[in-house]
Amino acid sequence: MPKVKGVDVVIKIGTDLLGGQRSATLNRAGETIDVTTKDSNGWKESEPGLKEWSIDCDGLFVESDTAYEALETAFLNGDKVSVELGMPSGLKYSGQAIITDFPLEAPYDDNVSYSVAFAGDGELTKTPGA
Repeated sequence: MPKVKGVDVVIKIGTDLLGGQRSATLNRAGETIDVTTKDSNGWKESEPGLKEWSIDCDGLFVESDTAYEALETAFLNGDKVSVELGMPSGLKYSGQAIITDFPLEAPYDDNVSYSVAFAGDGELTKTPGA
C-alpha cells in the first residue's frame, strides 16, 4: 500500500478548497460510561459513551480565497460550516462544525498565516475513496 503524504491531504469548506492550507489534524475521541458494580470483582467496567470529533488546520493567508472568506463570514455570524478532510484516494471525513478558534497572525518578518479549529457538531461521516 502506498504511503499518504500530508501535502496531499486537503480541507474543503462546503465545496471549496481552503487556500493556503498547510497542515491538518483530525481529532477523534470517545467517552466511557462507568458500569462497575459489586459483581465486578474489583475491576472497573466500562461501556462506550458519546463520541466527538474536531479538525485543526493552518495555512498561509490568501486574501482572495473563497473558502477562507466563507470561514470569516461564518465565524462573524456564528454559523456552522460544512468541513471535509480529503485524502488523495478519495477517502473523506466530513460533517458540520462550529469554528472555535480562528487567529490570523501577521509577524513582522514572515508570511501572514491563519489557523482554525473546528468542533464537530453531530456525526463525523466517513466516505470511502475509489
